[in-house]
Amino acid sequence: MAHCGRIGRVTPSPELFARWSALLPNRPGLGERLLERWSQPHRDHHGPAHLLEVLQAVDLLGHEADDPEAVCLAAWFHDAVHDGRPDDEARSAALAVRELSVGGADAGLVEHVRSLVLMTREHDPHDPDGCVLSDADLSVLAAPAARYAAYVRGVRAEYAHVQEVAFRRGRADVLRTLLGRPRLFRTRTGHDRWEAAARAQVARELAALTSGR
Repeated sequence: MAHCGRIGRVTPSPELFARWSALLPNRPGLGERLLERWSQPHRDHHGPAHLLEVLQAVDLLGHEADDPEAVCLAAWFHDAVHDGRPDDEARSAALAVRELSVGGADAGLVEHVRSLVLMTREHDPHDPDGCVLSDADLSVLAAPAARYAAYVRGVRAEYAHVQEVAFRRGRADVLRTLLGRPRLFRTRTGHDRWEAAARAQVARELAALTSGR
C-alpha cells in the first residue's frame, strides 16, 4: 500500500518536506511553494498542522483507497488556496491542474486530483478515494478535546472579520448539516474509529453556540 510519503516521527515542517520528497521527489520546488501557501499567517486552522493531520489520517485510511497517490496529492492541494471565499476549493483545484500538468503528470491523474479537491467543499464523496480524503479532512472532529478546542478557536480566528452573531449562526448551520448526515465518515475505518466521538464533540459545540456560551 502506498502512503503519503510516510516517514518517522519528526517535527512538523521537516516531516512535511520529507513527505513531499517521498511523494514527488522530482518536484521539490512545487512542495516548497505549497508549504509557503499552507504557512500563510492568516491560516489559524488551515495551516501546516492541519495538512500534517490530514496526511497522517490518509496513512491510516489509505488501504481503503483505489489510488492512494491521487488522494495524497489532493490532500496537499485541497486547501492550497484558502482566503475564506466560496471558490477556495475551485481555485485550489485549478492550482492543482496547473502545477501537475506543468510537471507532466498523467492527464487522468490530474483530473482525478482536481475532482477530489473539489469534493472537499461539500464532503459528499462518490468513490473510495473521495471517501478517504473526506474522512481524513474531517478527522479533526474526533480529535482529543484540547485539539478540538484549538480547531474551533482557529476557525473563529480565520473569520475574525465576521461579527459574533453572524458567525455563530453560520457555524451552527454547518454543525447542524454535519449532524444531519447519516454518516460523517464514509470509510469503514473512519466510521468505526471516529464517528461516535465526532458526533459528541460537534453536538457539544452546537449546544454551546446556541446557548450563547
